[in-house]
Amino acid sequence: MKGLIVREPFASWIVEGKKVWEIRKSNTKIRGEIFIITRKKAIGKVEIVDVLGPFTPEELANHKDKHLVDYDFLKKYAKGKKLYAWVLSNPQKFEKPKEIIMANGAQIWVNIRGFKK
Repeated sequence: MKGLIVREPFASWIVEGKKVWEIRKSNTKIRGEIFIITRKKAIGKVEIVDVLGPFTPEELANHKDKHLVDYDFLKKYAKGKKLYAWVLSNPQKFEKPKEIIMANGAQIWVNIRGFKK
């Protein structure tokens, strides 16, 4: 199963259903259920159902209710590149985060090999 590495507070907002677009600098062909990973722990699951874009930071600023990111953050993150909105659905927050076994050096995606006990 795949896990997406997301910084806080964004990771929690995703699994709580508050953040329904994850903004990234690249498209993804991955669809379906993924784990949301932060601090080497899976805190929940969500489905990637679509990818929209590319967008400029100015265009995304009109959709702050979906991605919860300020325009200044978007502009700084984009560094002049176009951005994509990964559309998320069916969030599920775990009662207790699950520590995962993952390869070192992962920055965006994690192939989850298992959970620590």
